[in-house]
Parts: sequence; C-alpha cells; structure tokens
Amino acid sequence: MEYTALYRRFRPTTFSEIVGQDHIITTLKNQVIADRVGHAYLFTGCRGCGKTSSAKVLARAINCLNPKDGEPCNECEICKAALDGSLTDVVEMDAASNNSVDDIRAIRDEVNFLPTLAKYRVYIIDEVHMLSPGAFNALLKTLEEPPQHVKFILATTEPQKLPATILSRCQRFDFKKIPEKEISENLKKICEECKINYTEGALNLISELSEGAMRDALSILERCAQDGENKITEEKIKELVGIPKMEYISGIVEKVVDYNSEGALVATKNIIDDGKDINNILWEIIKYLRDILLYISTKELSNIYSKQDEEKIKEISSKIDKERLLNIIFNLSELENSIKWSSQKNIVFQVGILKLCSKENDGLEKRVEELEDMIKKGKINISNDVSKTKIESNKSTTKIESNESTGKAKNVENASQNNANSSVKKAKSADFWTNVIEALKEQRMPILYANLVNARGVLLDDMTVGIEFPNGLSSFGKSVIEKTENMAELKRLISIECKKDMRVKIIDKKNNEEKKDDNLKLGINVNVIDG
Repeated sequence: MEYTALYRRFRPTTFSEIVGQDHIITTLKNQVIADRVGHAYLFTGCRGCGKTSSAKVLARAINCLNPKDGEPCNECEICKAALDGSLTDVVEMDAASNNSVDDIRAIRDEVNFLPTLAKYRVYIIDEVHMLSPGAFNALLKTLEEPPQHVKFILATTEPQKLPATILSRCQRFDFKKIPEKEISENLKKICEECKINYTEGALNLISELSEGAMRDALSILERCAQDGENKITEEKIKELVGIPKMEYISGIVEKVVDYNSEGALVATKNIIDDGKDINNILWEIIKYLRDILLYISTKELSNIYSKQDEEKIKEISSKIDKERLLNIIFNLSELENSIKWSSQKNIVFQVGILKLCSKENDGLEKRVEELEDMIKKGKINISNDVSKTKIESNKSTTKIESNESTGKAKNVENASQNNANSSVKKAKSADFWTNVIEALKEQRMPILYANLVNARGVLLDDMTVGIEFPNGLSSFGKSVIEKTENMAELKRLISIECKKDMRVKIIDKKNNEEKKDDNLKLGINVNVIDG
C-alpha cells in the first residue's frame, strides 16, 4: 500500500476536525444550514492553519446530498467523488503555477456551463496573491457577478498583495495561528492512532516549533517517528531539527549577563564545534531571552522547560533588568540580519556575542538616557551657540562642547549652515533642511540634533527625502536616528516642510578617510568644564 504523509492522511474531512478556528467554522456551518452561502470567499492566514482544508470541506458541504448540521456526510456519491478527486465540479487551482490571464479566461469561459453532477461548481484558488495584475482584472467581473451555480473560494497567506477590488467582492475570513495547546492535543490523538510512543515535553516542543501551523507540526512528528525507535523525545527532536542543547543556550546567555567575555567565547566555540546552524542558535537565544523577559514580567514559564531549566532561568532573571534584556534582544536581532549577508557567519556571530559582554555599550546607553532625562526635567539649557550645550545645576555649571563624530574640531554652527545651504540646493527648497534642524533644536532633542547637524537633506523623488551623511554614520548614530519615535518625528517635520506626506531614507556615504574616536559613538565629543 502506498505511503501517505501524516499531514495528508489526517487532513480534516469535516468542520469539527479543523483545529483552532472555531470562530470561522461556526459561521460557515450556520451559512450552510441556513442556505445562505456567499458566492465568493477569501480565506487568509499563516501556512498550515486550515485554509485549504476548510475550503474543501465547505465545497463538499454545499454540494452534499445528506448534510448534517452544516457538515458534509462524506458518504454520498458527491462527497466520495470530491474526496477521491474525481468530481469535476470542484476545481482546485494553484495560482502560483497558473497565474496568467489565459488561466483565468479559461475559468471565465467554464462558469457558463452547468455542473455535471453537483449542485454548485466550486473553484478553490490557492495562493491567489500570485495571480498577475492582468489575471486579477480578468477575474473581477466574474467574481462580482458569477452565475448562481458557481462559488469561488480564494485562499492566501498574503492578503495585502490582493487588489482592493478583489477584497471588496469577497467575504473575508482571517484564520489565526493555532494555539500550542490545541496542536499538542491533536498530536496526542494522532500518536495514539498511529501507535507512536511520545513524551509530553516532546509534543509541547513540536507545538512550539510549528509556530501555529498544524501541517508543520505533523511534518516534524513524522520525521521524528521514522528513525526506527518509534519513540519521540525532546532530545530526538532537537537533534533532528538542529536545535542546540538547552545548556548551550543558557550558558551563552549567562555569560553575556555576567559580562564574561572569555566564558562567552568558549561557549560559542563549543556550540559551533558541535555543528549547529548559526541561525538556529540565534533563534534559540532570542527565544530564551524572551522567555526570561516574560518570566520577569509574569512569573510564568512555558511548559517545555524542565525543573532544572526553570531554576536556571530564575537565577539569570535575578541578575538582569528588563531594560538591558530588551537591549540584548534588539542587538541580537541586528546581529541576525548581519549574519544573513556575511560569508564568515561564525566569526560575525562570536564577535556579536562578545560585544554584548562589554559594559561600555551599556554605559553609553545609560549616559544617553540620563542626558535625555535631564533635558526633559529642564536641567539642560541649549545655548544659542549650536556647538555648546550648557548644563545648569545648583552647585556647578557644566558645558558640553559638541564637535563632529569624526573627532575633527570644527565650528558646528558654520558646518550646520554650510550643510543646510548644500541641502537647500539639492532639495530645491529655500528653508527645507534648515527648518527641520532648527525644529529639532527648539524641541530640545540634542542627541538626534547632534547626529543630524552635519547631514544633508536631499529630495530623491516626489515622495522620498534622503538624509545624506557625507562623512559616514556611526552605528550608534544610526541606532539613535532609526529609533521609532525619532524617525516618526523626522518624517513629520519633513512632511510639514514639503507640504505632503514623505518617506525618509538614510543614506550613508562613508569614505574611508578618517575614523577617529571610534569608542564614542554618540556623534559628539564631550569636554567637561567645571564652572
């Protein structure tokens, strides 16, 4: 007998078998019972969440000769023919490979013919977002006013790619990711039916790895069940999927939290020598840090962790605060993006972990936050001289003199004026960039202001403004500018000056001439003068 994959063998054949989509299934069943089925549906959601299965069940339910409470009987000749694929009145089309205008024209010609056996001719178009613009246009009229004997069910993982004209013609149902608990319960039923031995922790781990997709969960289960031992354990899953051992992950995180660079270097070397994929390692570290953050906030942990793992998480959480934890997660996400384009993934990974073990990075962030806090409390006054910032307190007065990030001493006010003049020419606007910079100064945003004072604003097109950095942009300066609130404020100010909504693009024109004072990535050099 030919072998059938688990996700095909256990594909739902009734609405009641579809897991985790009760909010949709109830509505569809009620429509079938009341005989108020629409002419066009759009099923959206992540992969493996039940979109196509629901479409097939719905197609059988509206054509079934003996429906029961909105469910297909799966016993009549219509249902049996639909299940074995011999019913020509239910047409399944993959838009990824049939996306041309001619394919849709063929459907448009076919809909005029009556069904051969069933009550309705049903077209299930999967991955509908892959249709070409011409194909969408050819489908519009038919989708809006099809013959009474025709139903359309469209399925897609990316509804944002569909034209508004298509969306407005369909009843839309958004399928959600299936909860891990429901995936785990369904896996238990399947394991019992297939006589597969398992541990609770193994099924919980599969549920988490599936990320809300039942098909992915069944694929992992099938792979783990075919090694000959017929027993699924957490260790087996981690080995087959390529997940590093928990002690490796907790070891690296603990070294980072303790600022132990030597220990982190050894830990990363061990995990690389073990042959684990760098992307999987980073994914596991970020997920582990997320669980620590959740534990700090809620005192709850995922059930995939053993008692020993829970004790380790509690120990690590007592040594770190939320602020630093979020900063580490952010930096690891940036590291993940950097590794994608690197040919030396192992080296980039190790260097990135070592940077997280440096106290200087944390110190710099805290200094910036302290400075911003002092500004908000009114303890800092910005003088008319843009190259100097005066900090006033009860006992003493401190002046911060701001120079270029390259360390080259210049008069910032003159440089700002020159850069503003240059950007005026490029932007073809008299006060465009100057007004933006002045607005930042008036709003007491010195950190953002200092990083933009030597930049130039350039109109790239009618909808986009580029911010050019002729002398390059430090990584810290980039992180400051790209903060969500800072980018939003820049976009707002630029849009006001341009009198329409504009996009903002950062352009780093780095020439390899001068790279001084690399330890200070604030965009300013600070000289403290006691007054």
